[in-house]
Amino acid sequence: MSTSTVLGRGMATVCILGVSAAAAVGVARADEMVKIGEAAPVTGPASYLGKDTENGARLAIEEINQTGLVIGGKKVTLVFDAQDDAGDPRQATQVAQKLVDDKVVAVVGHMQSGSTIPASKIYSDAGIAQVSPSATNPAYTQQGFKTAYRVVATDAQQGPTLADYAAKTLKVKTVAIVDDSTAYGQGLAVEFEKQAKANGITVLSHDASTDKAVDFRAILTKIKGEKPDVIMYGGLDGTGGPFAKQAKQLGMTMKVLAGDGLCADDLAKLAGDAADNVICSIAGAPLLKMSGGPAFVERYKKRFGYAPVLNSPFAYDAVGVIIDAMKRAQSTEPAKILAAMPATDHQGVLGETQFDAKGDLKHGVISLYKYVGGKQALLGVVEQ
Repeated sequence: MSTSTVLGRGMATVCILGVSAAAAVGVARADEMVKIGEAAPVTGPASYLGKDTENGARLAIEEINQTGLVIGGKKVTLVFDAQDDAGDPRQATQVAQKLVDDKVVAVVGHMQSGSTIPASKIYSDAGIAQVSPSATNPAYTQQGFKTAYRVVATDAQQGPTLADYAAKTLKVKTVAIVDDSTAYGQGLAVEFEKQAKANGITVLSHDASTDKAVDFRAILTKIKGEKPDVIMYGGLDGTGGPFAKQAKQLGMTMKVLAGDGLCADDLAKLAGDAADNVICSIAGAPLLKMSGGPAFVERYKKRFGYAPVLNSPFAYDAVGVIIDAMKRAQSTEPAKILAAMPATDHQGVLGETQFDAKGDLKHGVISLYKYVGGKQALLGVVEQ
């Protein structure tokens, strides 16, 4: 074999490899990288709920990328753009602007109403669909923004459900209300109060605390003197747990009614044995009773090494709703994704998701829980 023959074959091999490499580069360039934004508090007192929210969205995006996504004849790779809003309204608007500047095509978030509402105008101005997995304050979707959606029931459903349970099941005649002055806690408390009064319950007092409070003894001592049948607390478990604990320390044995901000499996870590005095609601069906719930739990555990906390299945389906709109639009352009959102009919972990004209769920579900030995126990499910 001559040297020239060997060199010729070597050059041919190099050429072939060069063509293959170019082809590979061509395929890579043909792929479209599409950013999906997500915002939740991964620092601060609600960080464990925020991380669970982030995990749910992350899992959805990873699974979609693994399965493969083709939009408009082009392979799409989703890029997860997760941001920390720390549960702070001002930081939430900064995060929202960053996500817009990052050119995300849609956003999952924010987690809390107090962050979701101020951020929503920024997404509206940018024409980017915003799907909150957990913001329950009715005001979020009452602003008239065509970009605002949520995959969870609202406090206009959750508050009255708690008030109805108090009146019809607990036979309550009087109540004292405390909220943490946030958009979520105050909104839930107001909706509860309206329905409580409609049910003939006397509201003895309605006090405001803050979401940074650690000592509730002054408010609780006043309430103890009022002798209400129950207390309603609007806020998250970071303050609600200590609130219930301090109430029991003061010898107050009445039930504490609360919303999904308190309704986590590990409430007992914050409330101690006072968790057994808490009755709370979650704006959604029990995870294991959701159509895709059991399978979701197993996939979540395998990916993250622990069980879902609260918001992750909602964040997971929020991603699914966005991708469903993208598929129907056959486009990754924010305006076309947004235009497809109203016709959503998505089957996911939560079951069927459809939206009304405001961006709220057509069919909301509220679950009620009590605690026994510090462990959450289902009381019942109310379909709206």
